[in-house]
Amino acid sequence: MTTPEHENVDVVVVGGGPAGSTVATLVANQGHRVLLIDKETFPRYQIGESLLPSTIHGICALLGVSEEVADAGFMRKHGGTFRWGASPEPWSFSFAVSPRIAGPTSHAYQVERMKFDEILLNNARRKGVEVREGCSALEVIDGGQRVEGLVYTDREGTRHEVRSTFVVDASGNKSRIHQGVGGTRTYSDFFQNIALFGYFTGGDRLPEPSAGNIFCAAFDEGWFWYIPLSDQLTSVGAVVNRDSAAEVQGDPRQALARLVDKCEPIRDMLKNATPVTEGPYGQVRVRKDYSYINTRFWREGMVLVGDAACFVDPVFSSGVHLATYSAMLAARSVNTVLDGLVDQERSFQEYEARYRREYGLFYEFLMSFYDMNADDASYYWQAKKVTRCADSELESFVGLVGGVASGEGAVLGAESVRGKVAAASGELACSAAAVGADGAVDGATPLFQSSIVSDVMREGSRTQVQALFGEALGDTVPMFPGGLVPTADGSRWAVPEE
Repeated sequence: MTTPEHENVDVVVVGGGPAGSTVATLVANQGHRVLLIDKETFPRYQIGESLLPSTIHGICALLGVSEEVADAGFMRKHGGTFRWGASPEPWSFSFAVSPRIAGPTSHAYQVERMKFDEILLNNARRKGVEVREGCSALEVIDGGQRVEGLVYTDREGTRHEVRSTFVVDASGNKSRIHQGVGGTRTYSDFFQNIALFGYFTGGDRLPEPSAGNIFCAAFDEGWFWYIPLSDQLTSVGAVVNRDSAAEVQGDPRQALARLVDKCEPIRDMLKNATPVTEGPYGQVRVRKDYSYINTRFWREGMVLVGDAACFVDPVFSSGVHLATYSAMLAARSVNTVLDGLVDQERSFQEYEARYRREYGLFYEFLMSFYDMNADDASYYWQAKKVTRCADSELESFVGLVGGVASGEGAVLGAESVRGKVAAASGELACSAAAVGADGAVDGATPLFQSSIVSDVMREGSRTQVQALFGEALGDTVPMFPGGLVPTADGSRWAVPEE
């Protein structure tokens, strides 16, 4: 081991995925010195390929990569299609029905993360971030009262020490340093699922205008995602609960084939397809224990963003949305403290409260959605049979699945939100029943009438407005009592005027 090398920066970011590239770029844009390290060499494989409009039209615009992403040839998605619940017929939603993301922002992309993540990382370089690939974080430098930097090794095994005002852990669910903030990682009592996924060429596409949609199909053991990444390449994954864990034992490729054969809609879509067996998409992968949240998101000198802090479930493609949204919030807090505008505790309490709120909305909504797929004896389907839908505003469902959401704080224990979930499941059941009953072209209008996510639009739409017009959308009232508001350009926090 060689003699440690020392350097000083304002911020060191661990992880070059969407969360790390976003926070690094938004901090470097304010003139601060940022070092970003990643153990991989880009382009590298990553799952999480279905993006939401808030990421494309909000975060990507703030980062200055909108045109590059639009020109990358990614598959355009206008919504999602589900074979979910009691009805055997698929139903779809379109982002365009939401008045807050209608028009030119009513689409997102299905992306090859190897390409998308490299676009964001190269953009960070152009914006002044020092990027070092092939570098592995070892531990944070703990000064007792605060984190004071990071120890890492480069690709030659040389040990380095970096002193910094902040360490940002954006290294994902396999983070080696997230415990540096203290606290523990708590796994969900509800989402105890296992994902098994691989890639195919030559799979069928849904009929237009839904050809680019993610297709999710439920079956007895769980559900499948079917994501068209190009005219030929498709990402296919099965999510099963632990009660069906035996289904994924043995050879992963054979297990995936068995599950495909059990899900008629996916089997039909893949009838002319060929599994990919070579290159970065040639492996069938397994992931488990992926639904969790940390009891702390920050401490003096360190903050967790994206999957290093929490992850819910892939059913509504919220992963990259939560990663980039949290990175934007964290960048505000870092910039605020580095510029001496608001003290660190207040700045990062704002970050954590907002991120937990967004995570909580997705968590509770998805609990309801999974209850929607339960058997006929469940609360959901009992409500479906006996309850009629009450009218409510046309904004809920698409706002959530479009990533323009905010909601109540996250609670992991299934029982702690059971009452709210029961009521929400009943409303969603009514909406889904109406979809089947009225034969709507999109299956859209009745479904959007569920009030479970009636407040889902606010944060994402504000991000998109800020990206378009360079200023926040009238954020003069804090989200929480005694809280902060974004500055006009959205780059920092400010104390609201009395």
